[in-house]
Amino acid sequence: MTRAILDAGEGILRLAPAWVPRAFCIPGRRIKLHPDDYYAFGASRGGIDERWLSSTTKADNGPLTTPDEGLSYVVHGDSRDPKRVLFRDMVQELGAALLGDVLWDTYHTWPMYSKFFDNQGPLPHHLHQMPEHAAAVGAESKPEGYFFPVQMNNHGGTFPYTFFGLEPGTTKEQVRRCLADWEKGDNHITELSRAYRLRPGTGWYVPAGLLHAPGSLCTYEPQWASDVFAMFQSLVSDVPIGRDLLVKDVPNDKKDDLDYIVSMVDWPMNTNPDLAKAHFRSPRPVYPVEEMAEAGYSEMWVVYGSAFVSAKELTVLPGREVVVRDPGPYGLIVLQGHGTLGPWPIEAPAIIRFGQLTHDEFFVSHAAASEGVLVRNPSTTDPIVMLKHFGPSPEAPMI
Repeated sequence: MTRAILDAGEGILRLAPAWVPRAFCIPGRRIKLHPDDYYAFGASRGGIDERWLSSTTKADNGPLTTPDEGLSYVVHGDSRDPKRVLFRDMVQELGAALLGDVLWDTYHTWPMYSKFFDNQGPLPHHLHQMPEHAAAVGAESKPEGYFFPVQMNNHGGTFPYTFFGLEPGTTKEQVRRCLADWEKGDNHITELSRAYRLRPGTGWYVPAGLLHAPGSLCTYEPQWASDVFAMFQSLVSDVPIGRDLLVKDVPNDKKDDLDYIVSMVDWPMNTNPDLAKAHFRSPRPVYPVEEMAEAGYSEMWVVYGSAFVSAKELTVLPGREVVVRDPGPYGLIVLQGHGTLGPWPIEAPAIIRFGQLTHDEFFVSHAAASEGVLVRNPSTTDPIVMLKHFGPSPEAPMI
């Protein structure tokens, strides 16, 4: 059955939107969800501020998390009565036929996913555990990349700045003191950090162990397939952050061990005086710009410099068509325009109801990516713009 679904799409799977709420966030309302649906999980769950893409990873949102929260579904069959099957199940059943031999033999799963996270204000200063600390709670580490699409950022929210790392010279005792002051209101940890203004059309790479307080731009975030984190900031926009979010992914016997919690910080990375130089990412052309323009498209690396995840922005110009080849499988999301992707119609919806199906999200198998996918743009005025997220890629620039 799963092979028939893959063959029917000529190696391309259509995916349904996967919405995720966060109780500690206020939605920025730029991810195209209908205004009436931001609290579709119930007010107690918080507003929907994330859409997960190509996900085989279940969200970790506490005891009220729904059984399939964060998981992508493959849509197939009759368009008048479409059926759904979990993308995670298809990955396990198809294996190398979907992901290729190298990726499947190495990971035996699709090892990453992407998301849009969209918040009215900033998030708490936090980190994702490094491998040794994630393993202590039976999880994997979570390096991630950020890109701020212009199509999703018609406004910047209330704080389009992100704190990254710690000021050079910061001591572990200063951070420990901030954690000890959790119940005093603002623990002042961002006073030990430095904020950078965010610019649409650019991004950052955020390895595990790097403290960061994401700003209020709507963010495209390719990441490793994990949902571990530790919040280090106790008060954000005058809203208290529960200490349980500091120790959510800390072993039970270490939850009150501040020295252990501070050890989750990669100290050389966080106090690097050239932090922006190491982690800021400007788009980088995949091929010579003039060559791509003549062929009717533009493709840019927007997440790179990572051995784990990468991403490209593909633009197909009005009235043109292009065969796109990649060495490995990828998920994609259409941000602008309409046309076709192989046998599939594609379009960027203006607004989406909770539970509604779309034609803006797909997963391209290893075989289809290697052979090349034909993208047609029938418009005389509007480009097709899509973002493509990859796991480990031999093509991605390392810096």
